[in-house]
Amino acid sequence: MGAGKQLHAGPLTYVILSVFALVSLAPLVWTAIAASRTDRRLAETPPPLWFGGNLFKNMDRAWEEAGLGKAMFNTMFVAGTITVSTVLFATLAGFAFAKLRFRFSGLLLLLTIGTMMIPPQLAVVPLYLWMADLGWSNQLQTVILPTLCTAFGTFFMRQYLVQALPSELIEAARVDGASSLRVVWHVVFPAARPAMAVLGLLTFVFAWNDFLWPIIALNQENPTVQVALNSLGTGYVPDQAVIMAGALLGTLPLLIAFLLFGKQIVGGIMQGAIKG
Repeated sequence: MGAGKQLHAGPLTYVILSVFALVSLAPLVWTAIAASRTDRRLAETPPPLWFGGNLFKNMDRAWEEAGLGKAMFNTMFVAGTITVSTVLFATLAGFAFAKLRFRFSGLLLLLTIGTMMIPPQLAVVPLYLWMADLGWSNQLQTVILPTLCTAFGTFFMRQYLVQALPSELIEAARVDGASSLRVVWHVVFPAARPAMAVLGLLTFVFAWNDFLWPIIALNQENPTVQVALNSLGTGYVPDQAVIMAGALLGTLPLLIAFLLFGKQIVGGIMQGAIKG
């Protein structure tokens, strides 16, 4: 194959990609269909396969009953803070493990990776007791503090920087008299930008969708989106259409974020792949 020759997908490729796209979109489409119907219609057989006329009515009910206004603000603050801190600290730690030489670096990296093997459910009780001792019950910092940095983020950035950041570039900056802070700001961060974008997206989605720890640490007076949506499922006969409308409202910010920044993130991944 000649250099620079463009590859073309065949019909089978389009068929396979279309099938995967339909399977991936099916839950979201069904959520939107159910949210636009009534609870009685959802209980009938066969279930509805197209949109009804109650979407905005159900979304308004879900917004009011779950208090999603405050929940959206809380979740945006929590997810944004966790994303910024995780990307920053994971990049710094990943750079240290990838390019700096210090005692016990291998052991510390092994311990960091080892924490990923521990189920998070095991830490719920001691973590809750710790937060209670600090007097942070039902406060947003209870959800933020345990995830300011993650072992996965550190390992992810370390693996990326090993290949994407040449040691000669760091040495050249040192020779030019750059301090450690300038090396990080002008050399490490530009080289790590594609991986930082990917890690930021993954972290934001995880923080937005997190349910286990927020439902334990927070209540309906100061909820995140997932905690607020949990209240829609209470009652003797939960309204499934309203629940689906609330789930759709909770998903919309993630869809908007992907539509706005998806192209830049994919471009960053491709740029990092070419450099690697």
